[in-house]
Amino acid sequence: MRPLRACLGAAAAVTLAAAGTTALVASDASGATTALSNRWYAAAPYLMPLDNNPPNAATIMDATGLKAFQLAFVLAPNGGGCSPTWGGTAAVSSDTAVQSVINTIRAKGGDVSVSIGGYGGTKLGQTCADAASTAAAYQQVITKYGLHAIDFDLEEPEYENTAAIKNEIGAAKILQQNNPGLYVSVTTAGTADGTGWFGKQMLLEAKSQGFTPNNFSIMPFDGGFGGAAAQTSALTNFNSILQSTFGWDQATAYAHEGFSGMNGRSDTGEYFTQADFQTVLDYATSHAMDRFTFWSLNRDRQCTPPDNNGTTSGTCSSVAQSDWDFAKYSVKFAGVTPPTTTPTPTPTPTPTPTSCKTAWSSTAVYTAGNEVSYNSHNWKAKWWTQNEVPGASEWGPWQDEGAC
Repeated sequence: MRPLRACLGAAAAVTLAAAGTTALVASDASGATTALSNRWYAAAPYLMPLDNNPPNAATIMDATGLKAFQLAFVLAPNGGGCSPTWGGTAAVSSDTAVQSVINTIRAKGGDVSVSIGGYGGTKLGQTCADAASTAAAYQQVITKYGLHAIDFDLEEPEYENTAAIKNEIGAAKILQQNNPGLYVSVTTAGTADGTGWFGKQMLLEAKSQGFTPNNFSIMPFDGGFGGAAAQTSALTNFNSILQSTFGWDQATAYAHEGFSGMNGRSDTGEYFTQADFQTVLDYATSHAMDRFTFWSLNRDRQCTPPDNNGTTSGTCSSVAQSDWDFAKYSVKFAGVTPPTTTPTPTPTPTPTPTSCKTAWSSTAVYTAGNEVSYNSHNWKAKWWTQNEVPGASEWGPWQDEGAC
């Protein structure tokens, strides 16, 4: 675990390394609490605070012991520009909704990291002119929320853009230099070989800029992964890529490696159960990896029906589970034992007895729709009948309506 250093104070000025860049002030007006240990930021699962039916963070904290959340995603404005927004639509500068979520988490002794990028949308690295202006946009996010951690989620289509990745990696390096103690993770796509060509180019860009984050994490899903065995194999292969790229030994590479999974059914129809998460967790802890996280807490609850009719949802997992089952693996990675809760048994409802209709009579005439009771069952006449015992014939005039 890396030692924590004090974050910038309320009036601390930060000068960017890039020549001619306007100085940024990292004032902490957000009421940020003392930073958590790095292990917590490494364990923070993703949470969309404004979309996909956001769960109550306080409820998750109480149920699991979780303290850290990875809030997603900060993007460029949908209309273009170099200012940070939530999801391309809600300006960070005027935000109160996400701030309220953060305040709730911090009031309970937790904290957040903010993730920038993600799959789809326009990223600031694509719209800002250079690394310095990209960093200035992200500094607004760090300053507003008093962040101690940030995640660069670099994937399609951004990581196929050489200039954009140069801006993002350069911005990450600037933020790391000018926000002492900032925990920085870089997340990218995973493949069976570890990561693909674009992921490897991103690592080479980091090497060329002399940038080393707390970890590089891969997402081993949506690529034909058949459960935990395929995922741990990808992590082993990614470790070799880190070694060859940066000249690290195996242990150093693992100390800079992370896992970002997807709970339940993936976008491409792979399934990752609680048992898969336990297997990968065991791998991550036994190899002293730096990060274990997943997408997402919005999905960490059971669908109705549990398999969601064989489709992938942004608000439930499509596997059988109790609420927040997957969050507990993050808690374990942080080094904490999740609280044990005995679920309150749901009482079996006592069925309300159905009252019996007027007793059947052998002399009465009945027409379609008339109801009677006979032998503790109610019966409905299908057509005109007289002196035909209900139930005497499967094809007779009476339809059984059940016990009474």
